[in-house]
Amino acid sequence: MTTTMPFRRLGRAGLQVSVLSFGSWVTFGDQLDVGLAAECLGAAREAGVNFFDNAEAYGGGESERIMGKAIERLGWPRYSYVVSTKLFWGIHDEINMRQTLNRKYLAQGIDGSLERFGLDFVDLVFCHRPDPATPIEETVWTMSDMVSAGKALYWGTSEWSADEIRAAWDIAERHHLHKPVMEQPQYNMFWRRRVEQEYTRLYEDLGIGLTTWSPLASGLLTGKYVDGVPEGSRASLPGYEWLAAMLTDPARNDAVRQLAAVAGDLECTLAQLALAWCARNPNVSTVITGASRPEQVTENMAAIEVLDRLDDATIARIDAVTTGIAH
Repeated sequence: MTTTMPFRRLGRAGLQVSVLSFGSWVTFGDQLDVGLAAECLGAAREAGVNFFDNAEAYGGGESERIMGKAIERLGWPRYSYVVSTKLFWGIHDEINMRQTLNRKYLAQGIDGSLERFGLDFVDLVFCHRPDPATPIEETVWTMSDMVSAGKALYWGTSEWSADEIRAAWDIAERHHLHKPVMEQPQYNMFWRRRVEQEYTRLYEDLGIGLTTWSPLASGLLTGKYVDGVPEGSRASLPGYEWLAAMLTDPARNDAVRQLAAVAGDLECTLAQLALAWCARNPNVSTVITGASRPEQVTENMAAIEVLDRLDDATIARIDAVTTGIAH
């Protein structure tokens, strides 16, 4: 029996997103064309996914273009899905257009994203990283204006500290502006302190929702790197050498071997265990998954069926394996 995809509110906002979502980082543009992207998006939608994550910087803008064309090919009505983009890194090699959250860049960045998507608005827009060189007040005003202009429905942050998020929220509160409602942090069994400790007060105090990324620790939690980097994997791509070092870490791979035993006892794959573990956190609105084949999407989505099997004893086993190597 297939479990129905559950939905959660995006923090305290009224918007509901599927507990598992689909993102395009690395794959769209680097590994997937429009046809294969449409197949993956279709498989995710069939599994009940309604949220699709993207960013200006993914593939230098190509990821947004591919996703937009794939959605057009699939013929989805605009009201039936939630789509995001993120702004910060920039795709134009000009001063004021790289690694910034100033008003000029943000105002032009969102227009570029909408043009590539072929959309009138995105549902969610994130400040992809904090920008210490731009006053937070300038960024908050610009993001609020973006929402007021109807170019995005909600705005939030990605990989901001709790202090930065609170500062932005307080500025918006003081000036009656649109507040940040979501944060997109990395979260997985090996990377959990920020979500589980640093942000703790934000959930109740500000109602911040999370759209978490890298639930499989860039593939480490699938077990495919236990014996080194396989040919054709993400870590073998040019420019991802930094990733290969993390994926071949002996201590983490030893932990992965032990987690494989837990997955075996639950009769699921390691990836499904890792995804269900992330989704088990009630402060996580949605877990962003990634895949380069529709079969992979379908397999990932089956993690929903594992959620109910994660009892306290199983979580204790996972904690025992990851304690000491988790950040």
